[in-house]
Amino acid sequence: MKVPKVPPSRAELWAKVHDPERVFKVFVTSGELSSGHAERYLSWDELLRREPPGDLTHEEWWLAEKLHRERGRRLVPVRDKAGAPFSYCLVDPIPERLHVIDQGAGGRIEMPKEIANPDTKDRYYVSSLIEEAITSSQIEGATTTRRVAQEMLRTGREPRDHSERMIANNFRTMQRIGELKSEALTADLVLELHRIVTDETLDDPSAAGRLRRADEVVAVVGNHGEVYHEPPPAEELGERMDAMCRFANNETPDGFVHPALRSIILHFWLAYDHPFVDGNGRTARALFYWSMLHQGYWLFEFVSISSAILASSTQYGRAFLLTEVDDNDLTYFILYHLKVIQRAIDELHAYVERKASEVRSAESLLRTTVTLNHRQRALLSHALRHPRFRYTFDSHKNSHDVVYQTARTDLLQLAKLGLLTQQKIGRRMHFEAPADLEQRLPRIDGDETLRR
Repeated sequence: MKVPKVPPSRAELWAKVHDPERVFKVFVTSGELSSGHAERYLSWDELLRREPPGDLTHEEWWLAEKLHRERGRRLVPVRDKAGAPFSYCLVDPIPERLHVIDQGAGGRIEMPKEIANPDTKDRYYVSSLIEEAITSSQIEGATTTRRVAQEMLRTGREPRDHSERMIANNFRTMQRIGELKSEALTADLVLELHRIVTDETLDDPSAAGRLRRADEVVAVVGNHGEVYHEPPPAEELGERMDAMCRFANNETPDGFVHPALRSIILHFWLAYDHPFVDGNGRTARALFYWSMLHQGYWLFEFVSISSAILASSTQYGRAFLLTEVDDNDLTYFILYHLKVIQRAIDELHAYVERKASEVRSAESLLRTTVTLNHRQRALLSHALRHPRFRYTFDSHKNSHDVVYQTARTDLLQLAKLGLLTQQKIGRRMHFEAPADLEQRLPRIDGDETLRR
C-alpha cells in the first residue's frame, strides 16, 4: 500500500498566498465550494492529479478546500499522540448514507420475512456469524479455506491450526457480543473481548486480555518494513481506554453524534490506540458490532462488514492513513466505512433473496417431481420453511392419516435419498432436514423412484 502524501501545513500554504488578490480568490472559492462538491472529498495527492478551478494553483485550491472544511468541522474526544483532537465534517453524502442506515438497519423497519420467521432466523444469524468470523480472520492473514472453516464451525470440532483458531475465536466473540449488546462498555468488557479474540493465538499467551506494556513495541508495518502507524505510548492506554468507553456510552461529547458515526469512530479509536500486542483490528471490528447493536441497529446481527472490508483492504488501510496525515480528519475513514456498511447491507439483502429464491425453486420442483409421493412432498415443503423441525413416524402418520407402516416407509425413503437425516433420541427415531436441503432436491429424480 502506498502511503498518502502529507499535505502542506496551513502556514506553508499561506506563505505562498501573500498577494491580496490571490487571498481574495481563495476565500471566494472556499465560499463557492458546495457540499455536493465534497462527495469525492479529495485528499491532497488526489487533488494534485486534477485541474484546479479557475486560475488557482494546487496550493491555493487546497487552501480553499481546507477553509471550507474548517467551517463544518466537528470535534470528537479522540486525541492523537500529541494531544490534538480528531474531527470530521458532515459533507455529502454522509447525511444521506446515515439516513439509509437508519431506514434499513434499525428502528421499526420491516424485517425481511425470512429473518423475521423464528424458524428460519437462526439460519441467517449463524451464516452471518460464520461469514464475519472467516473474513475478519482473513483480513489478519488466516489461510484456511472457507469450506473447511464452515465445516469446523457448523460441526463444532476443535481448531487444528492457528488460522482455524483465529476463526473459531472470532465466532465466539460475535456470539458474546450478542449477549453483551445491552451492557455499557467498560475497560473490562473490552479486555474480555480481546481475550476471546486472541485465545491460544499469541506468542505470549499472557498478552491475551491485557493492555500492552511499555517494553512491548507495537507498530503497524507494511510488507517491506515501512512503518504506517506508531500508536500512543503504553502508559497512556488506561486513560485513553476510559475516555473511549465514555464516548462509546454516549457520555461525551456534549453535542449530538449520530449513533452510526459513533460506532465508526469507536472502531477507528481502538485501531488508532492499538492497545494490544496483537488482535487490535479484530477487536476494533468487534467493538463496532457491539456499538451498532447497543444503539438499536438490530440488522447488524446479520451483517458482515469484514467481507466488504476484505474486498477493499487497500482502501481500508488508506482511509486510516489519510485521516492521520491530514490534520486528524476522520471524514476519510467515515466515508470509507459508510461505503462498507452499505455494501454489507446490500450483500445481506442479496443473500436473503438468493436463499428465498432457492426455497421457492425447491418448492416448485417438489410440485412436479415424479420421484416423491404427495406426503413426502408436503413434508419437504414444510421443512424448507421450517429448518430444524423434527419429524417422527407418529407425527407423519397423524399429519396424513395413514397407517404407521406407510409413515415409516415415507421417512426412511427420504432418509435414504439424503433428504432427511435420522437420529435416535431415547426410544424414538427423529428426522430432520439437512441445512442444504434446497441444493439436494434437484438431484433426486436421478435416484430410484419411490413408491407413491
